[in-house]
Amino acid sequence: MIRVALVDDQMLVRSGIRGLLDLTDDIRVVAEAADGIDAGRVLAQTAVDVLLLDVRMPGRGGVELLRDTALPLPPTIMLTTFDDDDALFDAMRAGARGFLLKDISLERLADGIRAVVAGETLFRPALTERTRASFRRSGEAAAGSLATLTARETEVLALMAGGLSNAEIAASLGCGEGTVKNHVSSVLAKLGVRDRVRAVLRGIELELI
Repeated sequence: MIRVALVDDQMLVRSGIRGLLDLTDDIRVVAEAADGIDAGRVLAQTAVDVLLLDVRMPGRGGVELLRDTALPLPPTIMLTTFDDDDALFDAMRAGARGFLLKDISLERLADGIRAVVAGETLFRPALTERTRASFRRSGEAAAGSLATLTARETEVLALMAGGLSNAEIAASLGCGEGTVKNHVSSVLAKLGVRDRVRAVLRGIELELI
């Protein structure tokens, strides 16, 4: 069973998401909090596999919790009802594994949770494009030389940014999953990062994707 902690200041939102996940066979909400302050206490007391975290809440928002807490947080999916490039970018920097809109379908929500538990990310192409634009507006795009990725490695990085698993990337590119794993390892090494989330961030920063 995948154990989920749900943090959102709106009780109706929490009730709706909890009710949806109760319809699945393998996912349950086992802890809830109404803000980032209460979430710290709840997470210290309850073992969970995934954290669903509202971007903005009174008191202490989701980004602040991710950025400032000393607790080891589980893989985190940010929940949002609107496009907020700055907040989403800050959350990516703080370690969020993906983003979902609160009005998504049960299937998409459940699949997203399962993907994050499996070590994947949920950075959709549209979000990637918006984040790249945010880099350009803020002048944070890297000015140094670009990492030397092969054309195939760049394809793999772009598909990683779209939230695809290794198996899905392999199916998309028509190659074996082992080959994809080798490409992913090479991408991480060339970009000087230790995981897929940071690889996506670095790729956006360098405008490789």
